[in-house]
Amino acid sequence: MRLERLNYNKIKIFLTLDDLTDRGLTKEDLWKDSFKVHQLFKDMMNEANTELGFEANGPIAVEVYSLQAQGMVVIVTKDQSADSEDDEYDDDYIEMQVKLDESADIIYQFHSFEDIIQLSESLQRIGINGGTVYHYDGQYFLSLEDLGSHTAEGVVAVLAEYGNPTTLTIYRLHEYGKIIMDGNAVETIQTHFS
Repeated sequence: MRLERLNYNKIKIFLTLDDLTDRGLTKEDLWKDSFKVHQLFKDMMNEANTELGFEANGPIAVEVYSLQAQGMVVIVTKDQSADSEDDEYDDDYIEMQVKLDESADIIYQFHSFEDIIQLSESLQRIGINGGTVYHYDGQYFLSLEDLGSHTAEGVVAVLAEYGNPTTLTIYRLHEYGKIIMDGNAVETIQTHFS
């Protein structure tokens, strides 16, 4: 589990599939209202309090984004007006508004373009030719959408040999990143670099 403070009243939590498995959960379990999910949220908020000094009391908004086979991004926003109304709420009281979203994209981060060149050979061998390459904040990102007949877990196993899952969403890459290759990135890389 990785935590990051976005601003005074907002944090981002990245949960990998291993984090979920360690707690006996699957991605599908997060869409249900169960004791294990409540316990996971309580653990996340305790860790956020310890690491970032973020206290979740009173009304909060929780946005959960599923990132295909990488895991989940959870954005927790504390209602700014809650600070002035702290006396109204018990210490254990949290009012949540939950928004769930799932991304069809698999996005991986790479330190160098050479890593993507090597990866593209492996992807082309298994019949994947698409993808879009972005450059953002000194790193390269490959977004894959159409996996054909392959499972997300199988493709992620290949991606993980060369790069790392990222908490960035496709929307952030579109807005702030630079598109290096749009569409058939794997095929284009193999044509020009192999």
